[in-house]
Amino acid sequence: MVLRPAPSRRRARARVRRALTASLAVGGLLLTVSLTTGAAPPRPGTATGAPAPVTRVGGAPGTATPLAGFATQSSAKVSDTPAAISTPGYPTSGWHPVGPRSTVLSGLLKAGMYPDPFYSTNLKKIPAADFAVPWWYRSDFTVADPSRRTYLDVSGVVSAADVYVNGTQVATKDRIAGAYTRHELDVTDLVKAGTNTVAFRVQPNDPRKNLTMGWIDWLQPPPDENMGIVRDVLVRRGGPVALRDAHVTTRLDTDSLASAELTVKAQVRNDSGATVTATVSGTAGPAAISRTVSLAPHQTKTVIFTPDDVPGLRLDRPKVWWPAGMGDQPLYDLDLTATVSGTPSDTAHHSFGIRDVKAPLNADGARQYRINGRPLLIKAGGWSPDVFLRWDARSVEDRLKYTLDLGLNTVRLEGHIEPDEFFDLTDRYGILTLPGWECCDKWEGQVNGDETGDQWTAADYPVAKDSMAAEAARLRDHPSVISFLIGSDFAPDATIEKNYLDALDAADWPNPVIPAASAKSSPKLGTSGMKMTGPYDWVPPDYWYAKREGGATGFNSETSAGPDIPTLDTLRRMMSPSELETLWRDPSAKQYHRSPSDTFGDLKLFDNALIGRYGPPTGLTDYVRKARLARYEAVRAQFEAYARNFSDASRPATGVVHWMLNSGWTSLHWQLFDRYLDQGGAYYGAKKANEPLHIQYSYDSRSVVVVNSRHTAATGLTARVSLYTPDGTRKFDKSATGLRVPGDGGKATALTVPANVSGVSGTYLAKLQLTDGAGKEIGRNVYWLSTEQDVLDWDNTDWYYTPTTSYADLTGLDDMAEAPVSATATTTGGPDSTATTTVTLRNTASRGAPALLVDAHLVNGSDTPVLPVRWSDNEVSLWPGESVTLTATYRTADLGGSAPSVRISGWNTATRTIPAAAKAH
Repeated sequence: MVLRPAPSRRRARARVRRALTASLAVGGLLLTVSLTTGAAPPRPGTATGAPAPVTRVGGAPGTATPLAGFATQSSAKVSDTPAAISTPGYPTSGWHPVGPRSTVLSGLLKAGMYPDPFYSTNLKKIPAADFAVPWWYRSDFTVADPSRRTYLDVSGVVSAADVYVNGTQVATKDRIAGAYTRHELDVTDLVKAGTNTVAFRVQPNDPRKNLTMGWIDWLQPPPDENMGIVRDVLVRRGGPVALRDAHVTTRLDTDSLASAELTVKAQVRNDSGATVTATVSGTAGPAAISRTVSLAPHQTKTVIFTPDDVPGLRLDRPKVWWPAGMGDQPLYDLDLTATVSGTPSDTAHHSFGIRDVKAPLNADGARQYRINGRPLLIKAGGWSPDVFLRWDARSVEDRLKYTLDLGLNTVRLEGHIEPDEFFDLTDRYGILTLPGWECCDKWEGQVNGDETGDQWTAADYPVAKDSMAAEAARLRDHPSVISFLIGSDFAPDATIEKNYLDALDAADWPNPVIPAASAKSSPKLGTSGMKMTGPYDWVPPDYWYAKREGGATGFNSETSAGPDIPTLDTLRRMMSPSELETLWRDPSAKQYHRSPSDTFGDLKLFDNALIGRYGPPTGLTDYVRKARLARYEAVRAQFEAYARNFSDASRPATGVVHWMLNSGWTSLHWQLFDRYLDQGGAYYGAKKANEPLHIQYSYDSRSVVVVNSRHTAATGLTARVSLYTPDGTRKFDKSATGLRVPGDGGKATALTVPANVSGVSGTYLAKLQLTDGAGKEIGRNVYWLSTEQDVLDWDNTDWYYTPTTSYADLTGLDDMAEAPVSATATTTGGPDSTATTTVTLRNTASRGAPALLVDAHLVNGSDTPVLPVRWSDNEVSLWPGESVTLTATYRTADLGGSAPSVRISGWNTATRTIPAAAKAH
């Protein structure tokens, strides 16, 4: 085989041409921002709005108040001294007000200083030179009682910063360095009653040189490389004793789930110059705890509560946290208060879950996750924040709800590790997370040979270790976090690994630690149990069934068939008319909205396959129409193959991460849904494949298999397969009755389709139906297949794809007659300001071709998609006389005040829009 010498899948290897490669991520995702277009935007330095708000900081012990926002300005436009800039009353006329978590560029975009960066090539027109110098971030806060101790809690600085308070420097950029380090600065002696000022001189970012984050080849990186402050800066208040590092470790009896033991730990620190006696008391779940400790001046002690000294920490019948689909997601609370002489001095509060995660290597050396004692196929997508790291909780929640709707159970965060609220949401929704460091920049510069990323200096080792310590302390009590990957394409060397493991051990990290996302090993942890063998570009559906390369065996940490062409609605929002013309006409054209890499800069592999299998597109609409079918079959096959092979006795599949779940920018690749949350073939192919009880066709063996991801077995089922020519003539029909399918990912093979069926040649359709004991249809799956197979050239596999030497013939689909589909729709109001639109579709023909992949799109009065939306099912296929009822749930406000309508379209169904009037009561 012609494989790259290292499993370094893509990124640096697909050399990104920009001089600067991209950025930290801790921010999040945002809904569409409306930006001014047309006239040239003002240059940075122009006054853009009101001054940054002043933050009022309370004096109650344990108060942690985030700064409400900043005023920012380029250091090239500020000649005053740091002491002057950080002094209360300093004039900030002409500075730019930004929010509490903001990169420089996101603040300028909010002010409307540049045209829509998601459209055409507007992003690359923003001058990168404006961000090659430090930028000032300045904020005022008020304190009524300066006698309380005051601390600044600083994290999320990209890439580093000098920090000043009230005219005095309190930290240098050598200390406040790295995207993930967390720092507590005691500023008690500088804070005064009234207004106080904190100022950060933030350094430019280059992820090849700094331990931040980069966008690699995911999307076009922002010209500021995300320099800024992207997590909250907190002002903490307290008394003489500080309570820090409070957390709970849990031990669950996985055999019975009938008992669990809790251990509570916290650091108690005396910040005064006198000996004090402090009492730490509170509750951990149902248990009350209390301990008194004597502390010398500036001494720190760790208090530990165990079931041996607090019997209440031994729980009978605990409320166990489960991933979605396996059970509920209950959480417990930890509440502690440190008092001195009966007066509260500090507090600590957070939630935790009781669950157990193991990830041993199976007999084949693959990582196999077990949650609360039950094996689980990890079905995941790669998570991307907004390219400008703008945090919007509702938008993130929308994406996580899509994750569940897709039937996925996990998201992988390769870098771009989101803020606390993200993990609060994944805890609540039962979505597992796989955070870790990223490839292709400084994080792996010491171990990845001559690939992108500078080698480490002595100063980098403590930054990396502090980053690991801070993230471990932040994530350890979240039950949704099930591992940390301390390497991606490469595993750390002995020194780096020891620093990471020491930091994790010191934090009581409770979860498996994975040395790499590729098939690499580290000196202590050993082999990763994961593979990173691609593909990252187009491969045919039958690729996934081979137990080699990226096929369905072992744990594939990132993989997909590459490009994803969004809906026409989204394409017209993100590309100019001339770009859209090139999109469908020229497969070799460079596509700015695909990737900055040379390897993934065009759509040639995808387009050649589209033309070879479906026939040349006749226009943009036909191109998108064919791409929708291609993406549906590709994504469906990927997840179906892994699900089918999960329960195999030999070389089972244990996990698959679709690369990627979403994009933080308007993109043509690596996404199951687009930046605007619109859904197409990739989305519904994944949703179909990941049904809890699912009937599917095997491209390799032609077997019809039923897979059951529910816990309990399914019995009394009937599986039926029918084959049709494109004109709707049935040529084969067979059923298997009395099927029993084991739970927890078990499968049953119902029957096998013959290799040759009389009257079937070229393109044909396969309809699979699953019915229960009463004869009710509970599952359906429709395939478009060919008697001419895709032929893979395995011997010439590259790191990002396996070539196809000849294509399946699906051109017969173009011969399908138009299928008449009637549609009716009504709308009802729902809870929490939501609405539900119910759509009934019927193929009104008495015979002939089925209506293939009929799509329902909810639209407003301007024929614009209403997003986000969750459909019960979509892209459905109906034979003559068949009907189906679908429901769409959405926020009423997203209609923009108009009445809802539903746009119906399909492969061979005419497009039209029908009203979805409110249902009469």
